[in-house]
Amino acid sequence: MTAFLIVLAVAAEAYLLGSMDTGILVSKYLYHDDVRTHGSGAAGMTNMLRTFGKKAAALTAVGDVLKGVVAVCLGRWLFGHLPADAAVSPYLGVYLAAILAVVGHSKPIYFGFKGGKGVLVAAGAILAVQPVLLPVLALIFLVCLVPTGMVSLGSITMAAAYPVLTLVYSLMRGLPTRDVVVCTVGAAIMGGMVIWMHRSNIQRIRDGKEYRFGQKHKSN
Repeated sequence: MTAFLIVLAVAAEAYLLGSMDTGILVSKYLYHDDVRTHGSGAAGMTNMLRTFGKKAAALTAVGDVLKGVVAVCLGRWLFGHLPADAAVSPYLGVYLAAILAVVGHSKPIYFGFKGGKGVLVAAGAILAVQPVLLPVLALIFLVCLVPTGMVSLGSITMAAAYPVLTLVYSLMRGLPTRDVVVCTVGAAIMGGMVIWMHRSNIQRIRDGKEYRFGQKHKSN
């Protein structure tokens, strides 16, 4: 019963933290507007940058990353209170928190279940779980972004690479099979959610209509 309550507490804290959507809060209280009514309709850093500028984008980025970090740290701490005989991977708590934080960000309970795409929240979670992977993921992101100007393409590619890198890194560390499976499956779920949230971007990339930095939106 104790283990079930701890798992429930981890899921709840992560989802509720994730639901505190930074982009919506910044646009509402600093600009008296709702970023979701502009541009792509998403409450993420990219749309904040296009709509309100660099300051708004920076505040959104910091807030979203911190949400991921705090959710994972709380999840790790709560799982540390599991009974000694609970035969579960210590990584289950951190990935449960990471996944629910991304879910909360994309479907925030406080804002009508319409939020952002979760890339920076996932980045914050990775920073708390596997910081060594972030430079590699950042390089993958830049390799896609620089020649194309498409943030979405970098985000999608980075999300697809994350579970592969997680598997390789887990094996290199010599983790027990149970932990390797939990880490890889958790990373795959996180990456899959980010890719799913970018499905409209994928269609625009296929159609050659995706937004690129430095280009103005074409009028219809």
